[in-house]
Amino acid sequence: MTATGPNESSHLLSVLIFSPLAAAAVAALIRNERLLRLWTLAFTSAVALFSLQLYWRFDPETSRFQFAELAHWIPWLRIDYAVGIDGISLLLVLLTTLIMPLCVMASWRYIQTRVREFMICLLVMETAMVGVFCALDFVLFFIFWEAMLIPMALLIGVWGGPRKIYAALKFFVYTMSGSVFLLVALIALRLKVGSFSIPDMMGQNYSPSFQCWVFLAFFISFAIKVPMFPFHTWLPAAHVEAPTAGSVLLASVLLKMGTYGFLRFSLPITPYATAYFTPYVLWLSVAAILYGGLTALAQTDLKKLVAYSSVAHMGFATLGIFALNKLGIEGAVLVMINHGVTTGALFIVVGIIYERLHTRDLAEAAGIGKTMPIFALFAGVFALSSLAFPGTNSFIGEFLVMSGGFKLALTNPTFMVMMICVVPGVVLAAAYMLRMLQKVAYGGTSNPDHSNLKDLGLREILTLTPLLVFVFWIGLHPEPFTRVLDASVKHLLEQTQSAAAHTAAVYAVVP
Repeated sequence: MTATGPNESSHLLSVLIFSPLAAAAVAALIRNERLLRLWTLAFTSAVALFSLQLYWRFDPETSRFQFAELAHWIPWLRIDYAVGIDGISLLLVLLTTLIMPLCVMASWRYIQTRVREFMICLLVMETAMVGVFCALDFVLFFIFWEAMLIPMALLIGVWGGPRKIYAALKFFVYTMSGSVFLLVALIALRLKVGSFSIPDMMGQNYSPSFQCWVFLAFFISFAIKVPMFPFHTWLPAAHVEAPTAGSVLLASVLLKMGTYGFLRFSLPITPYATAYFTPYVLWLSVAAILYGGLTALAQTDLKKLVAYSSVAHMGFATLGIFALNKLGIEGAVLVMINHGVTTGALFIVVGIIYERLHTRDLAEAAGIGKTMPIFALFAGVFALSSLAFPGTNSFIGEFLVMSGGFKLALTNPTFMVMMICVVPGVVLAAAYMLRMLQKVAYGGTSNPDHSNLKDLGLREILTLTPLLVFVFWIGLHPEPFTRVLDASVKHLLEQTQSAAAHTAAVYAVVP
């Protein structure tokens, strides 16, 4: 493994990755359900606090992988246990660890059957998700990538809604199909490079045709995970049927694995193909923004509304990534983090409504804010964040993405048309979120009787408050987040542009 920086002797990442598995083994021995919930909450909270060391000890001045660990796992195949993080993966690891205790708290009363198995699934999921963002060996990455599928499918299929089996199978088949293409790319790169080291695969002199085929394999796998239009059809079913914690994990972490894959693999490993296919990916991103907004506007099921809004928001993330400039990529990473905070919070809000009304129908929830003012306050802030209201976290990310997109558009009139098409997507976000907020907070002239409903309890307030803090922290003071991204994003762009230019010079093709 190459390109590693400070803290190579640290074992912080291994502790973060594998300690949830040890906690899951302990959870398997606990019979008391209340004790089981307390154990899982205490452990995930401790991991979240422990993970903050990564931020305090991270050196933002270098683009090299930090906290790196290397051990020869299967030497004769040159498969290593190699982990490390840069600025991009640092924020995603922290998002994962900080969202986990909130998932436990959101499930405190909702999950009443097979509680032990549910908590074990959450802990195994944490290991897989953190492992994906830390792995620097392609085989190790692929193992974590696949390990995530089983507990997530179980969360949907065991604790989900009426069509849970259908949704779980659809999720598993879709994502497993994408993984086949990722495996093909893995084998092809191993044959070319001679090892499975991800840093060693970056910046190599691959032929244009080889890059194009590998890029397409990457694209199908990551586009399904994002999910990009038109690979998105598994997402609404999975979100609607999943329990609240499952929906939060899907929105906050799992969707980010696709966009992370583009940043970690597509750009630095296949730079020429990235430049070649960029116009097509950008137009698909615009289609996702418009389609997701229009479809969300038509929904009466609150979970479907938030699910389709995810398609639109992740369209902004891929738009920023393939703008291929610093503004766009930094904005895309912030969109990923902000979407995890805001949409995760919105799914918790929808879960709170469902626990009280046993329905997610917008008409049945009309006017709930009149008897639940604290709930209405939280819902209002997260709805404004989702539509990227200035001063909230989502505004910063989308502003940077739009800035990066228009910077790209100045070089090509076709891209200017594309960016003009994005503007209605911003308006649509305001339309569907304000419609939902107006209905839930105030309703109409004749609303269902909600006079017996109780406002948020202490547990629910404690669940939502950390997310509320991040909405305003990132929105009003994003510098602590952009600072750790700067060197990594600059290096990624330099690596991608120099490798693309080298390929163009060697093979006499247009970059």
